[in-house]
Amino acid sequence: MRPVYLDNNATTHVDVDVLQAMLPFFTDQFGNASSMHDIGTAAGVVMKAARRQLQALIGAKFDHEIIFTSGGTESDNTAILSGLDVMPDRTEIVTSAVEHPAVLSLCAHLEKTRGVKVHRIPVDHHGRLNLNAYGKTLTPRVAIVSIMWANNETGTIFPVAKLAEMAKRVGALFHTDAVQAVGRLPMDLKATAIDMLSLSSHKLHGPKGIGALYVRRGVPFSSLIKGGHQERDRRAGTENTPGIVGLGKAAELALGYMDDETTRVKLLRDRLEEGLLERIPEAFVTGDPLARLPNTANIAFDSIDGEAIQSLLNRDGIACSSGSACTSGFLERSHVLEAMSIRRARGAVRFSFSRYNCEEDVDRVFEVLPGIVEKLRERFPKSSKRAKCR
Repeated sequence: MRPVYLDNNATTHVDVDVLQAMLPFFTDQFGNASSMHDIGTAAGVVMKAARRQLQALIGAKFDHEIIFTSGGTESDNTAILSGLDVMPDRTEIVTSAVEHPAVLSLCAHLEKTRGVKVHRIPVDHHGRLNLNAYGKTLTPRVAIVSIMWANNETGTIFPVAKLAEMAKRVGALFHTDAVQAVGRLPMDLKATAIDMLSLSSHKLHGPKGIGALYVRRGVPFSSLIKGGHQERDRRAGTENTPGIVGLGKAAELALGYMDDETTRVKLLRDRLEEGLLERIPEAFVTGDPLARLPNTANIAFDSIDGEAIQSLLNRDGIACSSGSACTSGFLERSHVLEAMSIRRARGAVRFSFSRYNCEEDVDRVFEVLPGIVEKLRERFPKSSKRAKCR
């Protein structure tokens, strides 16, 4: 039976057109874009084209606002550290309690090593940011705000345009980790006050190991990686030309498939959620019911470990993600679910779709998952003693 891949928030299948666009730059067109001969110049030309493809997808005003990086984590780190470097008199960061570890781990590190004060804004039980708490943290002491565009576990979308405007009132820079949102939501950055945005190629059917950081023209910037003069002195190191070409092609395709993402893919997501809630008692969808990524369904099942469900689904050829991780025999809840105060469920399962999914994939989950949940509940009734979520 064909495997069912529903873990597209983790990574995506590389589009065949992306692969075909990349292949020549491993062989015939192998030049270094920084070289001053025709072979190197050819690489520079295709990099320029990729920048424009990405510019169109995110609605940047200028193509040179795009800096190519190794991926979302580097982009996040670069943005936050740059914000602190260019505003040395400001020693505070504002972020959310549900950010990706690429942001939260860096913030924790900066607290310990540099004495930076980090404000982690809470969310409600739908994962929505507490705007009142956010507003109270915005003072002239804040160097940079880093709030994700959409949550990677629940799909909840944050009002980043509004948040950026609020940050501007106190002179703070605003960065958004948009790794899950780019290619899935229409964007027009030039119409916002967003200063920096992170994205990653492998989330939109491009290759791994390549990403980008958008830096709005005129925003002060300090490079993270020092060395040569690549990327206008903003990111040293020989450019990954095949990866950049792949990211550009993936961006072009994502723009063309945007309507499909927001209609057909969303319908698949909705059908899955409605069907599972009908078939399985004591289950509920997490995240904002009105503002979520069109491809993301995070479903919690009362009294069952999400990791156990994920493992059994995997045996049946269905790939998804668990909202929990098992460490030393103890189940640790997702920091996102913890921040949302979802305590009646010991874990959740995230199903994330792409344009490659179809109704047969949803039907396969319907065939398998209700029986898995029933068996787990029979095996581990609520009254039994077992490791509890912390």
